[in-house]
Amino acid sequence: MSRKGLLLVGHGSKLSYNKELIEKTAAHIAEKHPEYLVRPGFMSMNTPTVEDALNLFKDDDIEMLVVVPLFLAKGVHILKDIPALLGLPEGGTRGTFAHNGGEIPLVYAGPIGPDPLLADLMVKNAEEAINADA
Repeated sequence: MSRKGLLLVGHGSKLSYNKELIEKTAAHIAEKHPEYLVRPGFMSMNTPTVEDALNLFKDDDIEMLVVVPLFLAKGVHILKDIPALLGLPEGGTRGTFAHNGGEIPLVYAGPIGPDPLLADLMVKNAEEAINADA
């Protein structure tokens, strides 16, 4: 059975925690959603790079590749850098991915944005902070 590839893109950082956050999030997605083959990739400072991660997908048994940035908002990486790496025009969200000598659909998702789940997480963090010293 063919799955979808999911490339989770992180910014990258000199601080190891930031790389671990992206890797752990990718692992959580893979565990909860076996219909996806999940890999992390980083814009800078960490490996694998986005380009290296894309190359790893080329021989996988996938029917589509979805690129999902783990960023909160649109910025230069979301609007220009990542689309350029994917061969998409600025503002483009759909294209093709060279795969096993052919092509499969490529879909580029947006950043997290102002999602109610994010608001709930912020309240959870606030409550944990309040109760930490109680």
